[in-house]
Amino acid sequence: MSRTVLITGPIGSGKSALCRHLENLGYPVYECDARTKALYDEIPGLKARIESALGVPFSEIGIVFKDAAKLRVLEEIVYPEVLADLAAWKAAQTAPLLFMESAIALQKPAFDGTYDEVWLLRAPYQTRLERNPAVLLRDPLQGGFDSPLIRHIIENDSTLEALYDKTDKIIHNGYTEN
Repeated sequence: MSRTVLITGPIGSGKSALCRHLENLGYPVYECDARTKALYDEIPGLKARIESALGVPFSEIGIVFKDAAKLRVLEEIVYPEVLADLAAWKAAQTAPLLFMESAIALQKPAFDGTYDEVWLLRAPYQTRLERNPAVLLRDPLQGGFDSPLIRHIIENDSTLEALYDKTDKIIHNGYTEN
């Protein structure tokens, strides 16, 4: 049975860069945001259901980041689809160590039980803002990053090479190699 590690942290903390590194090391990685965007096109009628429920064209879906009620409606529609896709992905994997990336899974009860432990990425606010200006809009929507399942906190406050070195040490010191 595979062990699943949730890679999480606030926007701009380096989750995507870390996931690319893990994939380069040969580990399977499920990126929730990328898969969600793909599911919009893959699942017949999903965009139409979202448009109907939100009362806006799909091209304006970003409105949910300014409206908590609309965000909840979107989550009620999309999360079951993402969870089913994640479960199918995990069932198809044979590696002993899997990674899933999500900025929000730790705060959303719907994702409870989809991961075994958490690696939290952190970076200074100004660094995150420089990496992604959407920090201004998204930070207030992201909850705290506290959980007894957090096994490692990775400070991503310098170079990508430093991030990769920290990650490699964590893997080397406690996980089965691919």
